[in-house]
Amino acid sequence: MAAISAVVVVASNRAADGVYEDTSGPILVEGFAERGFNVAGPVVVHDGDEVEQALRDAVDDGYDLVVTSGGTGLTSTDLTPEATSRVVDFEVPGIAEAVRAAGLAKTPHAALSRGICGVARRTLIVNVAGSTGAAKDALTVLTVELLEHAVSQLHDGDHERND
Repeated sequence: MAAISAVVVVASNRAADGVYEDTSGPILVEGFAERGFNVAGPVVVHDGDEVEQALRDAVDDGYDLVVTSGGTGLTSTDLTPEATSRVVDFEVPGIAEAVRAAGLAKTPHAALSRGICGVARRTLIVNVAGSTGAAKDALTVLTVELLEHAVSQLHDGDHERND
């Protein structure tokens, strides 16, 4: 299988405004690059409409995978799940649940993430909370094996048989 193409989108109003430098996006980019993915980013945008546009652009550009970091909490400015919902054709809840479960093993705050996962055309989109810990936890779930199988399925690949 060809290398997975991925882009990391950071949803952070403060990082987009230059108040501070995001640290979660680079962890995700480095993690995917170490796995041999063709990874771009992190693309830092304001939450809400800018996230939605970045997702639509990534889908139009034909990326296999988009991982967002940030914007999944409970504040009035956390709008990434809603933006993602407007872009995806259908959800893949098991991946979002697995990412939250990985975080819950370390902190109860992981239960507050409203991140979703879904598919837009042939692009898998995964929302991750905006902390460095959440980025590291997501990388434990988003393995090469899982993502290669997901991308294969998105291109109508056959299921492996373990009879």
